[in-house]
Amino acid sequence: MKYQQIGKSGLITSNLTLGTMIFGENSSRSTPEKEAIRIIDHYLAQGGNHIDTADVYAEGRSEEIIGKALHKKRKDVILSTKVRFSNSKKPNNNGLSRLHIIDGVNASLKRLKTDYIDLLYVHCWDPLTPIEETVRVLEDLIRSGKVRYIGISNFKAWQLMKALGLCSLLNTNSFIAGQYQYSLVKRDIEYEFFDLFESEGIGLLPWGPLGGGFLTGKYDKSKPKNGRISSSPNQNEESWDRRNTNKNWNILDVVKKIALKHNATPTQISIAWLLSKKVIPSVILGVRTFEQLEDNLGANRIEFSENEIQILNDVSKLPELYPYRLIEVYGNRQL
Repeated sequence: MKYQQIGKSGLITSNLTLGTMIFGENSSRSTPEKEAIRIIDHYLAQGGNHIDTADVYAEGRSEEIIGKALHKKRKDVILSTKVRFSNSKKPNNNGLSRLHIIDGVNASLKRLKTDYIDLLYVHCWDPLTPIEETVRVLEDLIRSGKVRYIGISNFKAWQLMKALGLCSLLNTNSFIAGQYQYSLVKRDIEYEFFDLFESEGIGLLPWGPLGGGFLTGKYDKSKPKNGRISSSPNQNEESWDRRNTNKNWNILDVVKKIALKHNATPTQISIAWLLSKKVIPSVILGVRTFEQLEDNLGANRIEFSENEIQILNDVSKLPELYPYRLIEVYGNRQL
C-alpha cells in the first residue's frame, strides 16, 4: 500500500480506500456481514487505512457492519461517511439543513460505534437549503469534535466553488476531498473539476473505478443476465445502456492488451490508470467478495510506461467541447 495526503490537508490516506456500499444490502448481489468483516480485516492487514461508507448504504446496515468490524481498530482507520439523503419519507429527514445534518451525523456515530467521523461528505447538492446554513453547521460539528474533516460529492463545479467561497468568507474549515464518478469509461469531470481540485487543494477520491464492473472484462457485447450492470435501471450511472458503446468496447480491448503485457487483470490496469493521476490520492474500491478485494489490491504493483498511459488516455479521450478545446489550444500563456 502507498500513502498520500488528501488535498492540501495533513490527513494521510492509503492510495486504495475500501468502499462498502453493498455491505449488508438486502439482495443477492450484496456482501453479507461475515464476508464483509473478513474483507475489512484483510484490507487493514494489507496496510489500508481508509474505509468509506454512507448513512444510506443498505439503509444503515453498512455503517453497522463497519462499527462491529472495527471495534478496537478504530483509531488506526480514516472513517468517512456521508449525509444528505434519507431512507425515510419524512420531509426533514433529507437535505443539507442544520436539522438533518446534525441528526444524520448523530445517527451515523451510533451505528458506527464511534465518537467521531474523520471525513464527512455532503452527498449531493441541496437546492432548498442555503449553502451558508450547510457550511456553518459543518463548522459547528468540527468544533464539537464529532467531525474532523469535510468533503463534497456530486456538486456541480459552480456549486463547489460557491461553497468554497463561503468557507473563506466565513473563515470556517473548508472541504479537502471530492467524491465523483471517474473511470476510463467515464471521464466527464475532467472538463471542469481537475483544474478546480488542483487550484483549490482538493483531493479526488473517485468512485465507480471499474465502470460498474464493465472494466473487469467479464462481459461481452450481449446484455448480461447477471451482475450489477444487468440489474441497474437506465437512469443509473452504471446501467448497461450507458456502458454498451463502441468506444467503451474499444477502451476495454486496449485495457486487456496492456493487462496481458503486465500479467495483470483488466481490473488492476483500470485502477492503476486512476492512480497515475496527480489529483487522486486514493481510489475507492467497490468490492463485493474477498477475491475481488485481492484482485483490486494488485493494482499497486502495476508500473506503466509513459507510452502506456498515453495509449489509455488517447483511447478514452473525451469528445471536444467548447470552450475547453479553445482554451487548451489558445489559452496557455508563457513568459
